[in-house]
Amino acid sequence: MSGSPIRVLLVDDHAVMRAGFRMILESAGDIVVVGEASTGAEAVATASALRPDVVCMDVQMPDMDGIEATRRIIADPTASPAIVVVTTFDRDDYLFDALAAGASGFLLKNAGPEELISAVRVAAAGDALLAPEVTRRVIARFARPPHSPAAIGRPDPPVVTSEPRAVGTNGVELTDRETEVLRLVAQALSNAEIARRLYIGEATVKTHVSNVLQKLGARDRVAAVVYAHRHGLA
Repeated sequence: MSGSPIRVLLVDDHAVMRAGFRMILESAGDIVVVGEASTGAEAVATASALRPDVVCMDVQMPDMDGIEATRRIIADPTASPAIVVVTTFDRDDYLFDALAAGASGFLLKNAGPEELISAVRVAAAGDALLAPEVTRRVIARFARPPHSPAAIGRPDPPVVTSEPRAVGTNGVELTDRETEVLRLVAQALSNAEIARRLYIGEATVKTHVSNVLQKLGARDRVAAVVYAHRHGLA
């Protein structure tokens, strides 16, 4: 992404909201809004045609909601944007359905301009982002004991111990550096910030993050953060 602006598609059924987002994002200097859509179906078609880096997706819209639109965009091999759901409604079903559909972030519309800009940058960098208001609920949801009523039917997650190089009950093992990277991921640091903190290259950080996700069987950084909090690595 370095050297070229982050290309964003805005999806919201309110023109005033889209205009406000456009003004905020384009004021950042490194972000350009390449298109807009007012319905879920229009978002799917526009994402395929424009191939943006990031989609800012509303939830409640005519003809197709943002959750289904997210699912279809993620499933389309011709377009691979990161999707940040931006909604007025602080509801658990929207939050968890969006993450299950493949969204990289979840932000509330009462967030400040800096938070919106940061969310787009984080998503464009391949990282995941959650609004501070919902992070604790995500951790609580996925960190329930495996045999609690809410967890029945889910496979037991890999066990990550708090000691570097320790082997969990189902064979998960992290190196010293991978454990260190996971701790920083759990602090919501981006790859670039982790690289600066550890005095290593950003490409090296990406490799460590990829290895951590693979070892944990985690789909994305949000799942890795959940594991880190659950096992005292945060």
